[in-house]
Amino acid sequence: MVRKNGLWKLTQLRALMKNVQVEDMKEKGIHALIVNGEDAHQSEYSTEHDERRCFVSGFRGSYGTVIVTPDSALLWTDGRYFTQALSELDPPEAWTLMREGLLDTPTTAMWLTSNLPPKSVVGADANLISYNEWARLHSSLTAAGHSLIALPENLVDKVWADQQPAPTANVVLPQLIQYSGEKAGVKVNLCREAMLENDATVLVITALDSIAYLLNWRGSDILFNPVFFAYVILTIKDVHIFIDKSRLSQEALEQLKDEGVDPIFHPYEDIHLFMEEIVYSATEQDKIWVSNNSSYALHADCGEVKKHTDITPLSIMKSIKNPVEIAGMKAAHVRDSVALVKYFAWLEDKIKNTDERITEISGATQLEKFRQEQDLFVGLSFTTISSVGPHGAIIHYSPTPASDVPITDKELYLCDSGAQYKDGTTDVTRTLHFGEPTSFERECFTRVFKGQCRLSTMVFPLKTKGNYLDTLARESLWSVGLNYLHGTGHGVGSYLNVHEEPIGISWKPYPDDPGLESGMFLSNEPGYYEDGKFGIRLENIELVVPAKTPYNYKDRGFLTFETVTLVPIQTSLLDVSLLTNKEIEYLNNYHARCLGILRTFLQGAENTQALQWLERQTLPISG
Repeated sequence: MVRKNGLWKLTQLRALMKNVQVEDMKEKGIHALIVNGEDAHQSEYSTEHDERRCFVSGFRGSYGTVIVTPDSALLWTDGRYFTQALSELDPPEAWTLMREGLLDTPTTAMWLTSNLPPKSVVGADANLISYNEWARLHSSLTAAGHSLIALPENLVDKVWADQQPAPTANVVLPQLIQYSGEKAGVKVNLCREAMLENDATVLVITALDSIAYLLNWRGSDILFNPVFFAYVILTIKDVHIFIDKSRLSQEALEQLKDEGVDPIFHPYEDIHLFMEEIVYSATEQDKIWVSNNSSYALHADCGEVKKHTDITPLSIMKSIKNPVEIAGMKAAHVRDSVALVKYFAWLEDKIKNTDERITEISGATQLEKFRQEQDLFVGLSFTTISSVGPHGAIIHYSPTPASDVPITDKELYLCDSGAQYKDGTTDVTRTLHFGEPTSFERECFTRVFKGQCRLSTMVFPLKTKGNYLDTLARESLWSVGLNYLHGTGHGVGSYLNVHEEPIGISWKPYPDDPGLESGMFLSNEPGYYEDGKFGIRLENIELVVPAKTPYNYKDRGFLTFETVTLVPIQTSLLDVSLLTNKEIEYLNNYHARCLGILRTFLQGAENTQALQWLERQTLPISG
C-alpha cells in the first residue's frame, strides 16, 4: 500500500486537477481547487469520512479553507488555530498559513483574484460549500474574469480512494418529551405557519441539529454531537424524511407518530432527485424555502423556481429554549459543576500532597470519570482541552501521547471541557495555578475575569445582536494593549450541538443573528494567550433573562444574563488591587451561589475532599 504522505497527496491532487473536463471549455483542467472540512449539511464538525481538509493538509482544526494550485497550497484559519496549524501542516514547507482576521491577510477570494493567471477556472464540490460562500466567491471571481465551477466528482475522494473511512450510520433514538418539552407535531405546525407567512410551499431543512430538534430524535453520527445524517422537506401537507429507515429505533418511530407526525420516508441519497421532482411540478406561485446556509448544490437544484433564502424557522426556535429545556439545562449544569469541583479538588490534592504523576491526558480521563457518575450523562460535548503552560496558548489544544505533559504547580493549567446530558449540553473553562503565578499572569487572569464579569452583568435592550456586546469582554484587556483572537461567546444547544448558530458574541458579526431574546443560552469566554508560555480562559454559560430596570424606553424591554455554570473562579490567581468594589461583590455573590447550590450534592464521606475544596475556593474576598 502506498503511504499517502502530504507531498504525495498534493502531487496526486494536482495531477487530477489537470485532467478535469470543464463544460463549454476547449481545454482541460482547473487552476485552483477549494477544499473545506464540511459535510453536505455544512456541519461545523465532521466525521472521518468528511475530513477532506485534514486528509489533504494534515490540519485537524474544526475551521479552515484549503486552496491548492499547481504551485501553491494554502490554509486559511482563524486565531484559535494559528499555533496548531503550524505544527500540523504536512509537509510544512509545502504550505502557507493564511492567518484569517489579521489586517494583512487577504480573503480567499482576494488571494485567488490576485494570484491566478487570467481567465482561470476554480473548482469546488458544490455539495460541500454553502450558497452564501459560493455566491461570494462567484461574484469576486467573475468580476476578475475567472470562473467558478461545480466539479462533477470530488477530487480529494479520488485521491483518498479505498482508504477513505465509510460514512457513519448509527442508530437514531427518541428525545423524550420530559426533556424536549414540545411535541414534534407542534414544531412542524410552527414551521408551516412560518411558511405561510413567507408564501413558501416547500421548506428544505438540511442542518442536522435542526432536524434532530424538529423530530425530537437524537443520534451519534458525528462525534460529540447528538445528530444523525438526514434531510427533511416539509410541504403544507406532508413531512418527507430522507434517511436509511433501518437506522431508526422502534422507539423513535413510535414517538414521532405519537407526537403527531406521520412522515414519508425516502433513501438519504434521493434528496437531489426529489428536489428535481419538486421543481418539475412547481407552478409560478410556488416558492421553495431553502436557507442560504445550505449547500450550493441544493440551491442549483431549484433552478428558476422562486426561492426564500432566510434561515429556517427552526434556527430561531431551537435557540429560544422552552421552560422544560431551560430547567433541564440548569439541572445539567449543576450536575456538571459537581463533576468539575470533584475533579479540581482531586487534582489539587494529587499535585500538592502526593508524588503521583498526573498528566494532561490522565487528568482529562479522570474528569470524564467524574462526569460519568452524574445522572443522565451521555458523553462529552467535545474533546477536553487539558493544557499545561505553553499548550494553553494553543486555543483548541488536544493532548496526544506525544504531547502529553504533567500538570504541576509550576505553570498555569487551562481546562476547557463539556458534556452531553439527556437534559442539556455543557461547556465550561477554568484556568488554575497550583503554585505561585507571576505578576503578569495574575494581571492577565484578572483582566480576563473583569471582562467576563462586565459581560455577565450587562443590561441591554431586547433583540440586541451579540456582536454589539463583544467589546465589553475585551475592554480591560484592550486598555493595556492586550487582546484575544477568538469570539467571546457562542450559542449552546439543549442536548444538541455545543456550538449552536445563529447567535453568538464575537468581534465579527453573525450574519443571521436575530438578536438576543429571553431563553437563549450563550457562552461567556474571554481569554488571553502568550504563544510558547501560557493560555488563560474563563468560560461560563449564560441564560438570557429579563432585566429589572426602573425605566423601559419605548416599551422595548431589557435583558441581562443569569450564569448557570457553578464552578468557582480561583481567587488566588486574582490581583485584587485591579478589581472594583462592584466586581468583588459580583464574585462573592457568585461564589455564595456555587457553594449554596452544590453543597447539597457533595454530602457523604466520599465527597469530603470536594466539599472542603469548594468551601475554600468560595471564601469571600475583600479589596
